[in-house]
Amino acid sequence: MATEQVLADKKSSEVLRHLGRRSVVFVGLMGAGKTAIGRKVAAALGLSFTDSDHEIEAVSRMTVPELFERYGEAEFRALEQRVIARILENGPQVLSTGGGAYMNEQTRQAIADRGISVWLKADIDILMERVVKKQNRPLLKNPDPRAVMLRLMNERYPLYAKADVTVVTRDETKDVIAAEVIAALAESLRRDCARIPRKDMQ
Repeated sequence: MATEQVLADKKSSEVLRHLGRRSVVFVGLMGAGKTAIGRKVAAALGLSFTDSDHEIEAVSRMTVPELFERYGEAEFRALEQRVIARILENGPQVLSTGGGAYMNEQTRQAIADRGISVWLKADIDILMERVVKKQNRPLLKNPDPRAVMLRLMNERYPLYAKADVTVVTRDETKDVIAAEVIAALAESLRRDCARIPRKDMQ
């Protein structure tokens, strides 16, 4: 166990060394565990954690479901884009984004410029098992939420696949998934540094 901890600490140090001022940004569908795993990764790296949905609620003084209901999805996405762009100016940190955030081209570019993206990929059964426990999912207020989730997977997975790192989240402990994320980040950043020294790392 002590050896495992030493290896984990080594990976965390490597990530921090190569991250520079960039942020680690979690993307993926609702229920993938972006907030739970994001908090674990932030703690392991000694970085602050931010949830973009919580920030949106703070600036708007409304909940995400209220924003959807009052202004519609398009207006919500525009606000989400502005909030995420502002958050990314203050790296390094760990940021969890809403499921639809990465669909926005400007947001994807902002994440690419100022962060390293991590897609938490999950299968339909894992996602449904997690989201049915919560009533605050505006997109799932539908007679057939599983069909909605499958449609979202078909629409969004091709774009999530553009993320720098992909980690499969499954019926495993948060600590295990977080450790896999840090190991994948270390590997990706190592390759990135070997290719082209990035300006924001200097």
